[in-house]
Amino acid sequence: MTAADPRRQIPRTDQLLAEPSVVDARKRLGDNVIRDVVRDAQDAARRGEIAPTEVAEVVSHNLAVRHPHSLRPVLNATGVIVHTNLGRAPLSPAALDAVIAAGGYVDVELDLNTGTRSRRGTATRQALLDACPAAGDALVVNNGAAALLLTTTALAIGREVVISRGEMIEIGAGFRLTDLMVSTGARLREIGTTNRTHLRDYADAIGPDTGCVLKVHPSNFRVHGFTSEVGLTELRGLCTERGIPLVVDLGSGLLQPDETLPDEPDATTALNAGADLVIASGDKLLGGPQAGIMLGDAELIARLSRHPLARAVRTDKLTLAALEATLNGATPPVAAYLHADPARLRARTERLAAELNVPVVPHDGRVGGGGAPGVPLPGWALRLPEAAAARLRSGDPAVLPRVHDGASLIDLRCIPEADDDTVLAALRAATASPSSSALTPGA
Repeated sequence: MTAADPRRQIPRTDQLLAEPSVVDARKRLGDNVIRDVVRDAQDAARRGEIAPTEVAEVVSHNLAVRHPHSLRPVLNATGVIVHTNLGRAPLSPAALDAVIAAGGYVDVELDLNTGTRSRRGTATRQALLDACPAAGDALVVNNGAAALLLTTTALAIGREVVISRGEMIEIGAGFRLTDLMVSTGARLREIGTTNRTHLRDYADAIGPDTGCVLKVHPSNFRVHGFTSEVGLTELRGLCTERGIPLVVDLGSGLLQPDETLPDEPDATTALNAGADLVIASGDKLLGGPQAGIMLGDAELIARLSRHPLARAVRTDKLTLAALEATLNGATPPVAAYLHADPARLRARTERLAAELNVPVVPHDGRVGGGGAPGVPLPGWALRLPEAAAARLRSGDPAVLPRVHDGASLIDLRCIPEADDDTVLAALRAATASPSSSALTPGA
């Protein structure tokens, strides 16, 4: 490198770290992140991608747009309410406030009146019991799989779980509930066939090695035609006679019946029909944070909570706070989106369509998250060219449309009405003629 080499003009690291914009960035970002941004800009100048005199400006810009986390907010325009790839249920304002409040020191295991240790998450447990009075007690773990893991381990390690072949389900990413149960040391006692299982199949299978009978709601598929399954009332009588716990994995998270989804089971109905224990997810139709919710017989819940594995799968204070607020607060987004008025959705959609001069088409939303498969939620969507999808996903804010039949469909069901103008601006940007632009060097 000669004396005339322009690379000698690249600002030193200490000079860049002393820049006011860099000093200010330390309020948001760690030193390791800031040094990486500085180093990337210096390297870009060494490669000749930017001039040495532009390094400080590039550093300042890249720090201004950098965040301490990588997750990006997304406006869900797919019409799928419980969208697994988008984190399932969006939290309610009450739940978000609760998470912030729980970020510091909180009385998660402390009785402030006496100054002594208390039961973990007592208020959340009470909120669940208030929402589902049919339960004798409740326990919250970190997700639905953890709830099934704890149940199978506590009730059937080294023993048998009786389950119908028609309920041996696989969910997303190749995850099979049966593999989870076998991993605990339990043995599966498969009964019936894929399409038909009878009470006599359960009666013949239950024996001295039976740890529990498990009913699993096949939430992400339906079998039609020549089918038969055993109802909980019938099964309750058999399990009582044989002294065997009856466990029901609902998955969906409904605590009470919902007339919009008449075929979707709920915890209250299952418990009243005779289930000893009901397992559900908190981040599906309940509309709260990721959690495994266990409701049922008080003695059985106490047995599960005392098991050593309960400590390993317990949930944290943020989840407990968000779940309590979901149960006690105003209607959460999932419920609002599920019961959205089609006429109002159409009016919102047509307003945006008129601004953009694009067509409006009928569009059925979906519950998602393995809930109510095949059940349409009537609504409407803007129809844009398919090419707009990539621009919408990469925009700020990111908007995720449904790409179908050669078009990008924008369904407003899962977008708060207050964000309609934000969506409109994003759609305008995505459908405008592409202009030449380049990424900021060193970004």
